[in-house]
Amino acid sequence: MYRTGHYGAALLVYAPVGGALLAAGFEAAALVGGAVVVGLSGLPDVDQRIPFVEHRGPTHTVGFLVLVGLAIGAAAVAVSQATSVGRTAVLGAFGFLVGGLAVGSHLLADALTPMGITPFRPVSDTHYTVSLTRADNAVANYFLLGAGVLATVATALVAGG
Repeated sequence: MYRTGHYGAALLVYAPVGGALLAAGFEAAALVGGAVVVGLSGLPDVDQRIPFVEHRGPTHTVGFLVLVGLAIGAAAVAVSQATSVGRTAVLGAFGFLVGGLAVGSHLLADALTPMGITPFRPVSDTHYTVSLTRADNAVANYFLLGAGVLATVATALVAGG
């Protein structure tokens, strides 16, 4: 998928988490988490800018998802310790969650395309694709974006009121 589709997939995946945070009274965490998930949703496509790295290769795997989750979790722990904001372990786990959701949403969106993904490399070469739409399909990308925005707004309205 393209950037707009990945933004929409990120919003769709994050909406239940953001809604739960809003319902629990953690508005700032809901907003920051959503911004991080959407902001990092294109990260796996960094492979297109790295010579000798296959597109939809190592950055489109569960291993990369875990690596990004750990990096964002570690950053959240560092922020927590530097600012004394929140409980360190909780923020670390939340950081891991949002980092993982960002990459996971990207993988899910790319699995909609015929090119698909091989998420368990190097352990397994099993290829996953729903083959629903081409990545360059503007209608599909904007449909995902619209669905993500709609899910986010609906979840915020339900959780906030």
